[in-house]
Amino acid sequence: MIENKSVLITGASSGIGKACALHLDKIGFKVFAGVRKNEDGEKISQLASGKLTPVLLDVTKGESITDTVNLINSQTDFPLFGLVNNAGISISGVLEVTPVEEFRKILEVNVLGLHAVTRAALSLLRKNKGRIVNIGSAASLFSLPGGSSYSASKFAVRAITDSLRLEVRPFGMTVSLIAPGAIKTEIWTKADEYRKKMQQNISPELSDAYKMFKVAADRLHEDIQPSSPLEVAKSVEHALTSKKPKILYLVGGEAKRAYWINKFPRSFVDKMIMKEIQG
Repeated sequence: MIENKSVLITGASSGIGKACALHLDKIGFKVFAGVRKNEDGEKISQLASGKLTPVLLDVTKGESITDTVNLINSQTDFPLFGLVNNAGISISGVLEVTPVEEFRKILEVNVLGLHAVTRAALSLLRKNKGRIVNIGSAASLFSLPGGSSYSASKFAVRAITDSLRLEVRPFGMTVSLIAPGAIKTEIWTKADEYRKKMQQNISPELSDAYKMFKVAADRLHEDIQPSSPLEVAKSVEHALTSKKPKILYLVGGEAKRAYWINKFPRSFVDKMIMKEIQG
């Protein structure tokens, strides 16, 4: 099934994207690894087989997307079968202290970028009855205080996935959502650094007003044990190779808990969350 088939992975410079690129390359796919810098492409090439091809891809730039899709289309020996929409960024903070420009940036990458790449690649994928795998998050299932911006972007990814899955079904295509919890990657570290930076830069008045949420967030980050990005890569493999790929893949304890918590009445959940936050 894998032979002579290619997969495009966005955001393959590090973390989940890099793990997916190397894993899919290892099992036999022709991987086009989307990176934003030449040096990142060189690094991942050194770890992969000769089949892996790094491509300069900025999901927020239309010309970059078009160039990448045209390059893949020119590789006639390896028709495009899979698209893994992984590129993403993360920010955290209560709404009142989150700058609008930061929120706009996360939507530009996580949502509009995914939309643009998918739209550009769909004609190739449709010809080959291909598969699309969108990397969501536990935050696409359940939103906590301080996570509205990131959750909003990932809720949008889930909505796009649900609609697109039915839109392309008549073509013999499948669309899956991977919902990881905390994963040991750079995005997790960067999000933690951003959170601490925001806490330092807000006014004393706001810092005091939202103190309980800061304390709860610090406690949560200390308690969480992130999973390996390889676990996500294995779920992506299943979504691309199984005769019956899942609609939703939950990776890690946080994702599974978020899924089941979402089954309870929201008023009950709100009370439980506030009780935990207030200690």
